[in-house]
Amino acid sequence: MLITDLAQRCDATAQGGDSTTFINSAADIMSALPHQVTVLSDGKYKKYLKDSKASACFIAEQLVDGEIPENLTLLVCKDPEISFLNAVKLLHPEPVFKRQVSEHAVLADTSTLGYDVHVGPFATVGQQSSIGDSSTIEAGARIGNHVMIGKHCHIHPNAVIYDHSIIGNNVIIHAGAVIGADGFGYKFRDNQHVKVPHVGHVEIDDNVEIGANTCIDRGALGATRIGAGSKIDNLVQLGHNNIVGRNVIICGQSGISGSCIIEDGAILAGSTGVADHVKIGARAVVMARSGISGDIDPGAQVFGSPAKDRKVAWKELAALAKLPELMQKFKALEARVLKLEE
Repeated sequence: MLITDLAQRCDATAQGGDSTTFINSAADIMSALPHQVTVLSDGKYKKYLKDSKASACFIAEQLVDGEIPENLTLLVCKDPEISFLNAVKLLHPEPVFKRQVSEHAVLADTSTLGYDVHVGPFATVGQQSSIGDSSTIEAGARIGNHVMIGKHCHIHPNAVIYDHSIIGNNVIIHAGAVIGADGFGYKFRDNQHVKVPHVGHVEIDDNVEIGANTCIDRGALGATRIGAGSKIDNLVQLGHNNIVGRNVIICGQSGISGSCIIEDGAILAGSTGVADHVKIGARAVVMARSGISGDIDPGAQVFGSPAKDRKVAWKELAALAKLPELMQKFKALEARVLKLEE
């Protein structure tokens, strides 16, 4: 794609360099080569611009100054990150499936498929289940009975969606994810663990993305719900009857126990652990490897296990780092006091 065409399609203005150069791929600012486009969205990386071999670079207007390579065309725009992401999509399009229902797929006689649905080999679709228009079910995926999947969804290979799950539009579920398995619920009676029946289901709203090998349990009674626009990373465990709001981010290896409420816009960083029946307020940020045992206020930023306000937690960590030095001073003072007492 010509730089001029790329600029036009990504809401940018070309300045300098040779705007008739062809761009064939995207790369980061430190490794970009000729005929590649890159991005500069943070001033701390500007030092890499003067030696960049890229042919074009998306950049914010306030960063356009200083030494610029002669052959580099600046693509000046309001939001370099979004413009660059749009360029990546144009230059690296997703593979296009030959739209078909494989002869090796197994579809129940009462299942229904919308217009332009793709079902890969060895995928199965159960009784009374429906797949919306332009959705893709890849090889080996298992869609249970009475499942509703909306339009433009993409279910990757070997994902499993249990019975009665409800999936909205534009939902992506990556390989190996399990939606709707029984929750981890037992009652201890007569020296044995008695399983709690799970007869609820999972509801996933529009524009949600579920990472590979993530597990979302069905409700014991009622639903486990994931709000519109939320993004859940790989290897996340989401327990039964959780209510996740809109535009929530849950990063990899996090575990959320049952019956929690995570409000709109909250962020749970990697390896977060959350006890059951906890409420995490809107736009709260839980930092990596934190343990949550009680409610978190809206907008709070917490860290540690048990989690507390991040500034308090960092001060405690800084004090802990000084402990060896303080112990040496304490022992020296103890020795002096003993001498004085003698």
